[in-house]
Amino acid sequence: MPASTQSSYPVVAIIGGGPAGLMAAEVLAENGVCVEVYDAMPSVGRKFLMAGKGGMNITHAEPFEDFLARYGSRHDRIEPLLRGFPPEVLRAWIHGLGIETFVGTSGRVFPTDMKAAPLLRAWLHRLRENGVHFHVRHRWLGFGENGALRFATPEGERTMIASATVLALGGGSWPQLGSDGAWVSLLAQCGIDIAPLRPANCGFDVRWSDHFREHFAGEPLKSIAATLGTVRKQGECVITEHGIEGGVVYAFSAALRDEIERNGSATLYLDLLPDWTAQRVQKEVSHPRGSRSLSTHLQSRLGLKGAKANLLREVLNTEQMHDSTVLAHAIKSLPLRLLAARPLSEAISSAGGITFEALNDDLMLQDLPGMFCAGEMLDWEAPTGGYLLTACLASGRTAGAGALNWLQHTRDLHDS
Repeated sequence: MPASTQSSYPVVAIIGGGPAGLMAAEVLAENGVCVEVYDAMPSVGRKFLMAGKGGMNITHAEPFEDFLARYGSRHDRIEPLLRGFPPEVLRAWIHGLGIETFVGTSGRVFPTDMKAAPLLRAWLHRLRENGVHFHVRHRWLGFGENGALRFATPEGERTMIASATVLALGGGSWPQLGSDGAWVSLLAQCGIDIAPLRPANCGFDVRWSDHFREHFAGEPLKSIAATLGTVRKQGECVITEHGIEGGVVYAFSAALRDEIERNGSATLYLDLLPDWTAQRVQKEVSHPRGSRSLSTHLQSRLGLKGAKANLLREVLNTEQMHDSTVLAHAIKSLPLRLLAARPLSEAISSAGGITFEALNDDLMLQDLPGMFCAGEMLDWEAPTGGYLLTACLASGRTAGAGALNWLQHTRDLHDS
């Protein structure tokens, strides 16, 4: 028989020790609730720490309406969560942990030391001081008798019965850090409406030639701009063995993924010299090159070399490369055909998850009273830039407050 624990006083189980789960735990613990946090990994916050390796981007300082627009078709569902914990309140919360922040030139907000580990350590210390208990290497297996929560542990299966539960199990990206999407089948068995998990903030496949792949995979494309439809973004990206990835690509990933699903491919237009006018590019390309090779001409007149110059050759044929008008146009608007999104396991985040129609305003599952959901396992997506973390934290606060409401509701029913 599996070991089981049951308490005579209210205990809330948080399943998932990422930002959303920890925030729900904080809300509950600050209100005197006994909180037990369960995580499948040997330690909590692993994806949070990994995301901070390149500089911990916490949130964004742009106007709230612009911030809200980053959540695309789900902005109306995310708005109530963000209004309860907007970016400026998030920054104040971090300052309360003893971590100072600053706004970068792009509007992104970072800790002054750019690291995630000090923030997580301070947060976990405060949670433990508030009485939160952590149980690592506890993988949720679903439900047992009487709604008991089942966990696989190194010592065998264990169960516990909670007064309320907050699920914060993440999406399906970076499964090696714990977000493997295994919860989908467990909740689907209960009839919960779940939109399929799909890659978000991801790279895309391009049919490179063997020569280009062998010589330029891993090379950055710096100081470029990308255009899809009427939207243009400036930044950089990286050539990969399979195609292309990086910040300027991630900015369009949702639209590119959806277009590929509809049409079988999508075309992203790259401006290799975004600070040059089309007229200047045309003038320099058309300048007589004498006995110099085209490669030397492009490098000396336009500074195009390496991956950028060879990307032109990858897309244009020989005749087009020697047509100054066609070449100049391609330098400013190079059509790059994308064939597929990279697998979900490689994506920074995921789209899809539990639909908002399956939840009430407190993020409680309509068909499983007393069970709340938060974080990336909900059906929303956002670009990188602090938007993912902010919404995860905001949803965790909403779910935690919802669990408090539920405890009060059940207490009132018992008293009556």
